[in-house]
Amino acid sequence: MKSDLEKKAIAILDASNDLAIATVRHDGFPQNTTVSFVHDGLTLFIGVGRDSQKARNMRRDPRVSLTVTPPYSDWDHIRGLSMAARATEMTTEEESAEIVGMMLKRFPQIANMDPMEGIPPAFFRITPTILSILDYSLGFGHTDTMTVDDTDIADTRESMQHKWLIPT
Repeated sequence: MKSDLEKKAIAILDASNDLAIATVRHDGFPQNTTVSFVHDGLTLFIGVGRDSQKARNMRRDPRVSLTVTPPYSDWDHIRGLSMAARATEMTTEEESAEIVGMMLKRFPQIANMDPMEGIPPAFFRITPTILSILDYSLGFGHTDTMTVDDTDIADTRESMQHKWLIPT
């Protein structure tokens, strides 16, 4: 059943371009923002303003929560993903280049965009710990939840071309 849920989660990620991510502000209140993302299996990657509030929040407290909902035509087809996760800043040029390559492939229009004020973005890897998968085709509000452990991340690691993206 777990691999079926993983496949559903990845299908939702494949069908979506944006996520809403909640970070923890310095005063303890959550801050929720929308960002575009790329992913490799269940591991997500985002680029944000280097000195943005969300970047500062994730550097201080890596706990994040996010939701992803692909477009749907009616309520019978609502699918979504909610994730409790940890954010880790990607700090090497090699890591950043890999994420930029993934983003250019998914969002080719960003090749024509300049970073705000010429400052390159900060890139974060989002590693899930708990996934909740919403699927209205199975009933109003039907949700399945799974814990993601090191074995699941290891499975993702095996599928990656560049294993250095996820430390062991």
